[in-house]
Amino acid sequence: MVGGRARSTAPRDLAEDPQAWPHADLEGHVAAAVVQAIAATLAGELAARKLSRRVLAALSGVNWQSINDLLAGTSWPDVATIALLESALGGPLWPTIR
Repeated sequence: MVGGRARSTAPRDLAEDPQAWPHADLEGHVAAAVVQAIAATLAGELAARKLSRRVLAALSGVNWQSINDLLAGTSWPDVATIALLESALGGPLWPTIR
């Protein structure tokens, strides 16, 4: 389980090239790759809907800074945060793992 010291490193910092977030290679870091996929999907939804992070924060009840940190790959979002964002957007952010 990811937690404790494993979460002391931001997801983006586990990438070979952190500057490539949210499209960086995260091979071998399954949990960080999930966060990256969520961030990429969220960024796409915001762009497609022309929503600002502040508007999404108001719609979802998720703090603006939490949304910003998720998109930047500097935090490990919890399930409640993802659920609130998915509810506000009316669709899934969590990727399908195969």
